[in-house]
Amino acid sequence: MSREPLSQKEIEDRLRELPGWAFEDDRITRTYRLGSHFAASALVSHIASVQQELNHHSDLTLGYNTVRLSVNTHDAGDAVTDADFTLAERVESLAPAHGAA
Repeated sequence: MSREPLSQKEIEDRLRELPGWAFEDDRITRTYRLGSHFAASALVSHIASVQQELNHHSDLTLGYNTVRLSVNTHDAGDAVTDADFTLAERVESLAPAHGAA
């Protein structure tokens, strides 16, 4: 998993493969809506487990029935790297099981 900063074009190209994700303030971000606070809390716990496995962590914000992720790579000068997209792809693969939209 590369920790080299991606170019703006590379970020835009990769975001096309991740509907719902956006590039804001030098980070990739996504907000998920869930059916309840409990479901949102469970998603946060699942994401935390994946982050620990990857040794790459996002900022997570838990709302009543929402979860917001915001991530870049601190080791790369707070730039977006392949590691951020790897995390985003993993989250995308597990979110539907929690009823996230």
